[in-house]
Amino acid sequence: MKERYEFTVDGHTYLGADGVPVRDLPALADDTERVLAGYRNMVLARTFDAKAIALQRTGQCGTYPSVLGHEAIGSAVGQCMAADDVLVPYYRDHAAQFLRGVTMTEFLLYWGGDERGSNYRDCPEDLPVAVPVSTQCCHAVGVASAFRVRGERRAVLCSVGDGGTSKGDFLESVNVAGAWQLPVVFVVQNNQWAISTPARIQSGSRTLAQKGISGGLPSHRVDGQDYFAVSAVVAEALERARTGKGASVIEAVTYRYGDHTTADDATRYRSADELRRAWEQDGVKRLQTWLYRQGHWDEEREQAWLAKCKQQVDGAVSDYLATEPEPPTAMFDYLFETLPAELIPQYQRLQRKAEGGDR
Repeated sequence: MKERYEFTVDGHTYLGADGVPVRDLPALADDTERVLAGYRNMVLARTFDAKAIALQRTGQCGTYPSVLGHEAIGSAVGQCMAADDVLVPYYRDHAAQFLRGVTMTEFLLYWGGDERGSNYRDCPEDLPVAVPVSTQCCHAVGVASAFRVRGERRAVLCSVGDGGTSKGDFLESVNVAGAWQLPVVFVVQNNQWAISTPARIQSGSRTLAQKGISGGLPSHRVDGQDYFAVSAVVAEALERARTGKGASVIEAVTYRYGDHTTADDATRYRSADELRRAWEQDGVKRLQTWLYRQGHWDEEREQAWLAKCKQQVDGAVSDYLATEPEPPTAMFDYLFETLPAELIPQYQRLQRKAEGGDR
């Protein structure tokens, strides 16, 4: 057998680290209101992030994963999705989820240990945050299968971290998506670190995008700090999915500026010099610089927006802290449709204790 098979992964960058375009920008750059909305959402997500970390440090919130370095990806994804698409997120999709309609109060409730935070009022079909690594990929192809069976022109966008691409859940989902021509887009947020394991030793692949080739999916690599690059490639992939042309894999290369979660200390496994170099690529600053140079934004509007972000975040925190906690029996109430007989005594004992009748 002398056949030769060749595959490619295309790369996309439009806006350089200095905020200067390195090629002609995509048409969406002419939609000033869209770009400004994307930028404002990136700043809002970063403002919320700082407050959430402060809440955890003061014992008012549970373990929390920072979104620093992922804002450009999330804002681009959130804007590209149609209202009736479904987002299947992982735990650094704050920016996308805010645009989808998840409130900051709901987000704080979830990370504060209250599952009511996953009962989204404004985007009830979006799936809740997935903390187990890569399991959400299986859920995504399940939802996409339903869309295909029903003949609906809808797409699923599934977000996963770089470490998640080494899990069977991701690889099996890619295989099913390709075999069944499912309307799903996998966005791999490659932030260079799978907890304390660097990408260079976590996988032998030159790119993570090329893992999609195994399922026969178009695979792309984009600069995840470039709002324009992520927007252009994600928009095209989602339209491809909605029109029955199948799934795609997009690797968005970024950097996790913070710790893996507030339970981590990244200084133990990466250098300050590496972090400093990564900050030079910051997507928020990059887009801000471009907006300043185009005359669409300035320091006065920046400061006004930062003040408004603080006001919104503080309001959400107040609502979160004022939310009456559920009774401890809630851990049973929403776990089983019918409580197993062996758990009934535990439930009753917990109920009596909560009412102050059992010490």
